[in-house]
Amino acid sequence: MKQTDITNLTADDLQENLAEQSEILAKLKMNHSVSPLENPMQIGVARKTVARLKTEIRKRELTQAQEK
Repeated sequence: MKQTDITNLTADDLQENLAEQSEILAKLKMNHSVSPLENPMQIGVARKTVARLKTEIRKRELTQAQEK
């Protein structure tokens, strides 16, 4: 998921996507520990997506706190 896509999401969508991507990351890590994945780069992509989502959520929290 690209950063531009993430910035266009609502707060609820961000939370849903974060939960979904975290679950995907956990499954990828588990599968990779049991038997090597065909494309281990998927783990890195999922990890970066989770980080982007968390960053956007935190950025919005700080923006709301500043406005008060």
